[in-house]
Amino acid sequence: MKTAAIYARVSSDKQKEENTIASQTSALIAFAREQNCDVPAEWVIEDDGYSGASLLRPGLERLRDLAAEGRIQAVLVYAPDRLSRRYAHQILLIEEFARAGVEVLFIRSRRAATPEDELLLQFQGMIAEYERAQILERSRRGKRHRALQGQVSVLSGAPFGYRYKRKTDHSAAYYEIDERQAGIVRWVYELYTAKSHSIGAITRLLNERQIPTAKETGRWERSTVWAMLRNPAYKGTACFGKTRIAPRMRVTRPLRLRGGVAPRNSANHELPRTEWIEIPVPTIISEETFALANELLEANKKHAPRRTITPSALQGLLSCAKCGYGLYRTSTRSSARTIHYYRCLGSDGWRRLGGPVCDSRPTRQDLLDEVVWKEIARLLEDRQLIEDELERRLKAARNSDPTQRREETLRRDLARSRKSIERLLTAYQESLLSLEELRSRMPDLRSREQACLSALQAIEDQSQEQEVCLRLAESVTSFLERLRSSVGALDIIERQRVLRLLVKEVLVGDDKIVIRHSIPLPPTPPGGKAPGAANSSVTAPPPQSYLLRSGNHDTPLWRATLVALTAAHAPFPVAIPLLDRYSQP
Repeated sequence: MKTAAIYARVSSDKQKEENTIASQTSALIAFAREQNCDVPAEWVIEDDGYSGASLLRPGLERLRDLAAEGRIQAVLVYAPDRLSRRYAHQILLIEEFARAGVEVLFIRSRRAATPEDELLLQFQGMIAEYERAQILERSRRGKRHRALQGQVSVLSGAPFGYRYKRKTDHSAAYYEIDERQAGIVRWVYELYTAKSHSIGAITRLLNERQIPTAKETGRWERSTVWAMLRNPAYKGTACFGKTRIAPRMRVTRPLRLRGGVAPRNSANHELPRTEWIEIPVPTIISEETFALANELLEANKKHAPRRTITPSALQGLLSCAKCGYGLYRTSTRSSARTIHYYRCLGSDGWRRLGGPVCDSRPTRQDLLDEVVWKEIARLLEDRQLIEDELERRLKAARNSDPTQRREETLRRDLARSRKSIERLLTAYQESLLSLEELRSRMPDLRSREQACLSALQAIEDQSQEQEVCLRLAESVTSFLERLRSSVGALDIIERQRVLRLLVKEVLVGDDKIVIRHSIPLPPTPPGGKAPGAANSSVTAPPPQSYLLRSGNHDTPLWRATLVALTAAHAPFPVAIPLLDRYSQP
């Protein structure tokens, strides 16, 4: 009697639920009795939910170890495609078992006793591989086609805040707003955008108030809140095809604890935004709130404190004008005190094998912070400059008016959908269309009509442009009044917030500092001077004398600083002359 092992595999969760692996195992046990094989209970090996396209399967690894150790004489498998979906993998495994003296027996395939039987086995392996590739391609094309038609059934499930309504004979699948969960979503966006809470603080609040999650069993995690703030479905456009599945590049700790094997290639890589397919769904938050949240998320990548012990006003805003690397804060100790500097990452020789890529020298932190703060405060004191910028932005918003164009497009789509529905009903009434054809074509049109109505309702619920602009002007005016009265009393955190609202980047060079901000300055008249500028054609000071850097001469650093101000955004590029501003310690 031969000592054998049984191997069974299913690749999908649906097959696991239907218990098809149990039917494979029972058939293989009966087959073992027919072949007069002894199969111990611990050698009945099953792989639940593992793809046959990969050899990284825990059950298969155990089976190969048993064969290599010489503990079995035969392997019983239901069919060649259960062993592997790829022909090359089938041949590799069968040859490996043969070298170990282990015979492979299939229920659905004859034993390869002759060259003809071996050829038949090879054909079965190639057909299984072709069938898998064909199923994957058909599934991908079908999902993409349904996504282009606006069907939410291709999505993986309704996100938190929605309920998924299944397809019926009269309507296609759609998302329905869960008002209880939608209120939590709006609250999370309000905490992040209006009250400046961090993602970690929001997560702690959700858990402290015992707000249930989507499954109402686990705790809230930072990654869940982060994904909620990035999900475009909440602004009315769910997206299909945001990520692609790729093989794992490394074994993580949770994966290592499970034996170093993943059930499938579950490493997701985000695709470019232009490749996403938008599907209309009901709106929970406005587009402006979603855009603000994503802007804050992008800024958080740059300005997050992370391991910061003592914050600085220009943290995350400084870049080297020579090499483009960021500046980090460092310090040195003198006999009397500790002096902090901003140092370019490219000037550190220990970071690269070839040595430093930049010869920029460190810059005094306290002096640079003070220079930039004084320039930004001087700009904010100009009331006419701020009012002109508000008026310019209001005029640009009125001229572009994207909301009105969006509303007109939605109304045209709604009219076309209703006209198509009327035509179908007319054709059915005149017996030009059967009831089955009407039921198959009507759900798509109803789904499009519902999506257009939801989007139009969201636009109507938004505040009027004039009221929003008035509130903006009032808030900016009141903010400027408070800032002027307390500009000298703000601490580091408050200065940091003001600078991050207005400054995009500060470029530090050898002879000048370039501040890129969001307030456009008036152009300098030909041959004239910029407002507040003492001299528009100032030459750089000699290399030995820098206000913000140490040198061989004038070490107290009493020389002038050159600060160049430029606009941050492309809509209003302006050329600003250098400002010669003297500062005494």
